[in-house]
Order: sequence, then structure tokens, then C-alpha cells
Amino acid sequence: MAKEPFYNSLLFSLKGLKWIFRNERNFQLEIAALFLNLFLILFLRLNLIDAVLILLVSAFVLVTEIINTTIEKLCDFVEPSFNKKIGIIKDISAGAVLLSTIFAIVIGAIIYWPYLEKILSS
Repeated sequence: MAKEPFYNSLLFSLKGLKWIFRNERNFQLEIAALFLNLFLILFLRLNLIDAVLILLVSAFVLVTEIINTTIEKLCDFVEPSFNKKIGIIKDISAGAVLLSTIFAIVIGAIIYWPYLEKILSS
């Protein structure tokens, strides 16, 4: 059996990203936060390491949101009606997103604070 060309895999991946962007409000908000971070990286002229750390935690939040959405959709497919055990799985998955978001905010505050302090003190 021949493997599909690489570009097909890429197209499927882009289709998935397009779907999650169009259908998941939280993903849209997290993309908006990414753009805010990109603006702040440029405006505050973050050094390379700080910029990379901000981009890494932003990506981590987006990836956990994608995994959470995947788990939720799979659970809904397997068990369309309410099921307490499925609810626990979905809650745990959502908790991962919450935890990654909290850490991203804390890391962002630690990184941005010295840059903002310079602006406020001048």
C-alpha cells in the first residue's frame, strides 16, 4: 500500500486548524492572545530568549486547546448522551488547558514585567 503524498497530510492538518479556528471560541481567543503577544514582543523589543519563551507558552496553550477539543469531540462521538465518566474525562482535558493558560499568564507576567517597568519609569 503506497503512502499518500506529504502535501495531503499537510492539507488535512490545515483543514483541522481551519475547523477549530472557525468553530471553537476559546481557540479564537487564544489566537487573539498570540497576536497580542506578537505585538508586545515587537513593541517592547523583547530579547530573543524572552520572545522564544513567550511564543513557546503561547503555542503550548494552543496545542492543549487542540488536544482538549479532540478529546471532547471523540467523547461526544463515543457517547452522545450524558455519561458521568465521559464528563470526568472532558473535565480533566479542560483542566489541562486551564493549567497551561495559568502558567502562560504567570510566565508572561514574569517576562513582560521588567520591560513594562522600564516604560513606566521613564
